[in-house]
Amino acid sequence: MSARTLTLVALSLVLGLGAAWMANNWLSARLNASPDDNLQNVVVATVEIPFGQMVEAQHVTLVPMPKGAAPDDAFDAPDKVVGKIATFGMLRGDIVRGARLAEHLGGSTLASLIESNKRAISVRVDDVVGVGGFLLPGNRVDVLATRKVGNNSSAESKTILEDLRVLAVDQTASTDETQPVVVRAVTLEMTSEEAEVLVKAQTEGKLQLALRNPLNNEKKPEAVEKPAVAAAPAPAPSPAPVKRVVRRSSGGGGVTIIRGTEVKVAKVHL
Repeated sequence: MSARTLTLVALSLVLGLGAAWMANNWLSARLNASPDDNLQNVVVATVEIPFGQMVEAQHVTLVPMPKGAAPDDAFDAPDKVVGKIATFGMLRGDIVRGARLAEHLGGSTLASLIESNKRAISVRVDDVVGVGGFLLPGNRVDVLATRKVGNNSSAESKTILEDLRVLAVDQTASTDETQPVVVRAVTLEMTSEEAEVLVKAQTEGKLQLALRNPLNNEKKPEAVEKPAVAAAPAPAPSPAPVKRVVRRSSGGGGVTIIRGTEVKVAKVHL
């Protein structure tokens, strides 16, 4: 075997060993590589979470997503959402967001659904007042009040409250029902001032709830009382005409002049 052949064989062995070493290093780097820096873990619902439901560990899981694709209020760990209350219904696969959860600070889950500046008031209803059983938690309603006027049988009806959120029907705060259900009470969310108006209307007459379209959040403009126009002062009565009476005295040259309440005697020379 010539020296040239030996040189080519040795060179081939060196190149083969080098290629094998490089391939081994590449595979090791891929196997031991850390997660891609362009991904982030996001908490996602694994089941449907209805309105008012407390989130449990089996309801959520972690899913990697490209950075920037998840909302700013998304969570990166399941323990950050477990124990919170869902203020909006979430479907399977939805990203769990902070805007859709509320802290559960004790007591009933319903208390956690109320906004910090509002109150929950229950209204006794029947199949008519409860809109035929079609009211569900999360709906928006108007409240109409009817009361009798005077001593006769006539009555007047007026919308006293608008765009109130239904927190619960009876003792249910979830929206898993799709069929109409006749209930005995509806819990509404409102401000303290609105609660006073509602309680007063309950004592004066009957209430009726009107179901609103969820896309309609318009309210009637509040009536502004016009200032009373001051009555024009009555014109001063014109003075009564002064009656002048002239009497001539019979005894001498005097004349008596009576002008209103003034009496004068004037002498007259003949």
